[in-house]
Amino acid sequence: MNDTPKKGWLARLSEGLSRSSRQMTDQVVSTFARKPLDAEALERLEEELIEADLGPAAAARITGRFAEHRFGPSPEEREIREALALAIAAELEPRQDRFDPLSGPRPYVVLFVGVNGSGKTTTLGKIAARLTAQGAKVMVVACDTFRAAARDQLRVWAERAGALFESRRDGADPAGLAFDAYVKAREEGVDVLLIDTAGRLQNKQALMDELLKIVRVLKKHDADAPHETLLVLDATVGRNALAQEQIFGRTAYVSGIVMTKLDGTARGGVLVPVAQASDAPIKLIGVGEGIEDLQDFDAVAFSRSLVGLEPQD
Repeated sequence: MNDTPKKGWLARLSEGLSRSSRQMTDQVVSTFARKPLDAEALERLEEELIEADLGPAAAARITGRFAEHRFGPSPEEREIREALALAIAAELEPRQDRFDPLSGPRPYVVLFVGVNGSGKTTTLGKIAARLTAQGAKVMVVACDTFRAAARDQLRVWAERAGALFESRRDGADPAGLAFDAYVKAREEGVDVLLIDTAGRLQNKQALMDELLKIVRVLKKHDADAPHETLLVLDATVGRNALAQEQIFGRTAYVSGIVMTKLDGTARGGVLVPVAQASDAPIKLIGVGEGIEDLQDFDAVAFSRSLVGLEPQD
């Protein structure tokens, strides 16, 4: 990737997280800039971090790291933000990982899970476009066979990306579709097989049974499939994202998390407790509608943007 698009992405990241930044840090930073770093100010910081949905445990650890920074008698605002960014990044860096489907077997199977409305279908479409732009042969499979609108949306994304597309009639067996799609993908030399799934939580057990059935039939072809299971979470739902991670993460063998819609909320800090609660790392984040607005998660860049600093190149 050359410098121009990278800088464009970093600028969008800062802009996308600006609401979270203002909500979480502006008042605290101004407080620290006016008075010494004392217990009262640190308590205020911890409260602001909790209110920004970082969670009590993470807020306490971040505040403790921040308190270890040696400020001068009259710290400048930027120094305060830099110290807070370092404290948040230390919390997130161990939970960062890369999504790299072109480094694995062929076809590399990626299963997308998450509730309806989380941005799951759009995320899959953006990934399909990114992969085809890299020269990969991609197949998109619409295993949410209960929502015609989801299939139609996915078909549009597949056509836009230049990817193959597989679907079935309303009410068809999702596992059967996944099984047949894998066979076709192998026959046609597909590099990456992207499988969308339903996200109905009205009956959680039925949904999880359906997901596990898809996993079982894929393993009949390849014992390691799916090679990646991405849980897509919507940042705008705040702490509900944490509840969704608990529902899917414990049953669907999630290997990576995608956090979407970070530009639409003042609660972008929810990524922190999600990262800490999940056994799976954060792999991708989205801060806009464009294909280029879904990018690999970078803990340092995210943390700097979250406190109102420009990410470093």
